[in-house]
Amino acid sequence: MPHFRPRQSLATHEVTNQPPPFEDINLYDNDAALMGAVEAGGGDAHEQRLSAFGARCGSAEVIEWGRLANCNTPVLKNFDRYGHRLDEVEFHPAYHELMTLGLSAGVAAGAWTVDQAGHVLHSALLFLMGQAEGGVCCPMSMTYAAVPALLHEPRLADEWIPRATALAYDQRFIPAAGKQAVTIGMAMTEKQGGSDVRANTTRAHPTGTATGPGAAYELVGHKYFVSAPMCDAFLVLAQAPGGLSCFLLPRWRPDGTKNPLQVLRLKRKMGNVSNASSETELRGALAWMVGEEGRGVRTIIEMVAMTRFDCMIGSSAGQRMAVAQALHHCGIRSAFGRRLAEQPLMRNVLADLALEHEGALALTMRVARALDHRDDPHEDALV
Repeated sequence: MPHFRPRQSLATHEVTNQPPPFEDINLYDNDAALMGAVEAGGGDAHEQRLSAFGARCGSAEVIEWGRLANCNTPVLKNFDRYGHRLDEVEFHPAYHELMTLGLSAGVAAGAWTVDQAGHVLHSALLFLMGQAEGGVCCPMSMTYAAVPALLHEPRLADEWIPRATALAYDQRFIPAAGKQAVTIGMAMTEKQGGSDVRANTTRAHPTGTATGPGAAYELVGHKYFVSAPMCDAFLVLAQAPGGLSCFLLPRWRPDGTKNPLQVLRLKRKMGNVSNASSETELRGALAWMVGEEGRGVRTIIEMVAMTRFDCMIGSSAGQRMAVAQALHHCGIRSAFGRRLAEQPLMRNVLADLALEHEGALALTMRVARALDHRDDPHEDALV
């Protein structure tokens, strides 16, 4: 549909000396630093794909989706009107449009599904997605990051990784077996420990005689911060008889009933508001052990490390959009007889911002390149 501009000629004055909205701009083709970093990382084969995605992320339509997703924040629906337990989070349609855009483009899957420069591709895709809207990057990042942790349990990996790396998004709240694509989250933090996860009190009780990797357990306890609670499954830390262990906890049990992962409330946040974060209770939730018993931190750190890398990408993306907006504004608006970008002090400020952003991007993409070459001892040491 056509994008109509607001009126500039008003009854009392003309609106002049204002830049047009920063939109309908290809965020990839207009970013020389990003294109250079992708080329340096061996990602030449992905340039056409990234250019197309950059055009979508910078389009007026997608930027409007981001605005709508942040203005219409998630709503928790604990019960239906008859008193049945739901534990569902309702999002504005713009949120689902953004999720479809990113996951279909390969933000979560790219690193694991291409033959060359997969992490460079992932990094560039997430970098572009984060400039369109940062909140949806959280579930995409966790889904991407879950893959190396799931590989610790081959049976679970065979079942979940193909869906986690599908180029699709399925928003339906149904068992994962009926979905082509899934998202995967993480639940570690508890009130008494915070980042000190060894202080966790959530307990894991074996459901039968089988114990250890791949065995089924029921989890009882609480998680103080669960981001993206509408994910289809979560990697969770809980105290098994043999110590703190990692588990895969789906939202649904194999018999089609809801797993008792109960959302108590959504968190109030200063940022990332389009994405839901929640406090939850696990009331006998069925889960399967991933990795060795008592080595849960070692297992889940595979996922944590990848999400921390994505924090580098997200921070760099935020810097890039801020610089791009500033350059756009200062290149058009005039003051004291010259455009702002031509004023010496303003040029110094803009140059400093650009250098800081490009430095952050260079470091981020250098780590992405190292992730693609873990077989090299030097690159592995850098990672």
